[in-house]
Amino acid sequence: MKPQNIYYYLKPFIPRPLQILLRRNIILNKLKRFSKVWPIDPEARHAPKDWTGWPHGKRFAFILTHDVDTMRGHEQCKQLMNMEKCLGFRSSFNIVPRRYVVSPQLIYELKKDSFEVGVHGLYHDGKLYNSRALFNERAIHINTYLKTWGAVGFRSPAMHHRLDWLFDLNILYDASTFDTDPFEPQPDGVRTIFPFWVESVSYQKGYVELPYTLPQDFTLFVLMKEESIDIWKRKLDWIVENGGMVLLNCHPDYMNFKDGCMVKEGYPSGFYQEFLEYVKQRYDGLYWHVLPKEIASFWESNFKRNK
Repeated sequence: MKPQNIYYYLKPFIPRPLQILLRRNIILNKLKRFSKVWPIDPEARHAPKDWTGWPHGKRFAFILTHDVDTMRGHEQCKQLMNMEKCLGFRSSFNIVPRRYVVSPQLIYELKKDSFEVGVHGLYHDGKLYNSRALFNERAIHINTYLKTWGAVGFRSPAMHHRLDWLFDLNILYDASTFDTDPFEPQPDGVRTIFPFWVESVSYQKGYVELPYTLPQDFTLFVLMKEESIDIWKRKLDWIVENGGMVLLNCHPDYMNFKDGCMVKEGYPSGFYQEFLEYVKQRYDGLYWHVLPKEIASFWESNFKRNK
């Protein structure tokens, strides 16, 4: 049994505070060992073959995504939407179909306000890739939710990934990988700050892969207990220098919208607002800000066979 499978088997029996403590200790033990490739992997800077730049001459692409892992996150989506709208940003919200009760009204409001909805696994139980048979069974239901919600994007829970299995999904893009993140359960980074095309000869189809390129909020603020957005800013500035794709994945589940304080398993929503304001003020007019489905369409049209 793979280590991540053992973890998810034991997870229901491990108290949540102990889960956090174990993961925090693992990260602290790894930090020095991976300091040369996290948060920045210098090898990830290389542009794809025949690269001519982003549309409209922009210096970098700027993509915002959110994984809504729990009912608490579901209930805070509107607050997060309003924050982004006020600052002139749009994002994608990846919803878990069968972990909590999904409000059709939320799906409607997201799409009405020009946000995007993606599918985030099926149950968020860590079992999606346990076997090909199980994946095939769940893929049928995932495709149903993709169609019902009018979604074209998918992200696996916990960033587990088997890119060669995802051809069974009716998607334009997947977003289950990262340029570098040695702290994830499946830590194999794709080592690029650009999208890439995933193709299968046998299936005669393919999709765009969108790796996240900034550390996740849960990693920084809950596990590492960072008290500033300095790592986000440092990595962002480096991606801008190299003309890549800034793709951030944040969770409304862990944002504290109430009093602006660090909490037991969360961080001030002001950290995220500060980051958006930093991007807007420092790089105004220099970024191509679109939804994941829009950058995926661009990539499919222009770099379909580049990997």
